[in-house]
Amino acid sequence: MADRFPLVVDSSNNNIKELPSGDNLDLTGSGIVTSSNGNILLTPNGSGVVRIDGTNGIDMESGSIGIKNSGSVSNIKLYCESSNAHYVQLQSPAHSAYSGNVTLTLPSTTGTLIGGDSENVVKIDGAVSEKAASNATISSTTAALDVRDGSVFQLTLASNITTFNWSNHAASGHVSSFVMKVIQDGTGSRTIAWPDGTNSVTVRWPGDTAPTLSSGAADVDVFVFFTHDGGTNYYGFTAGLDML
Repeated sequence: MADRFPLVVDSSNNNIKELPSGDNLDLTGSGIVTSSNGNILLTPNGSGVVRIDGTNGIDMESGSIGIKNSGSVSNIKLYCESSNAHYVQLQSPAHSAYSGNVTLTLPSTTGTLIGGDSENVVKIDGAVSEKAASNATISSTTAALDVRDGSVFQLTLASNITTFNWSNHAASGHVSSFVMKVIQDGTGSRTIAWPDGTNSVTVRWPGDTAPTLSSGAADVDVFVFFTHDGGTNYYGFTAGLDML
């Protein structure tokens, strides 16, 4: 069936007629609804777009918006306030980049999102603050360290660590790094057996010699580690000994 204009009442004579081309359909106080879970279709002709004008923007009450497309990656353009001269475009990755659906959760505090440039270099105009990944007291001979928890770990030794398991390193070709602050308890003289093939992890030290921990009660030592081969080899460096 051919398309038709909506029927309206002519206020001059109360006759019903088609809405003339170029006139507006005034629905003040009314809405467009469907029954039986029907869809409402707005289909412009050719290269036309669906345009919703309003000084206060758009209010969507459903809580979910799905943007599909006809073969190109879906995107949203957010224009600047000066004559719409510039925009920031948010868009989906290409189909080939997906391994499943993705959910990005925005932060709950006011701030600025940071992204990489065309060379994937991230620039941060300000300091970086993070929560210490661990502030644990080790009272067992076996300890575990999950490097995904953060980049600063604080361990208080209340026992000698004879087995030290490190896990969840970045994949080979990417870097995992962290700082470890080691504190002797009130007894002191606690020791650490650093990973040496434990769970396929080996810590490499300068001169192939692991440092000797400070032995005094409450002594503080600081070490730095990084790996770029998936955790097979961690390179360890002594940042400071006996820093109490």
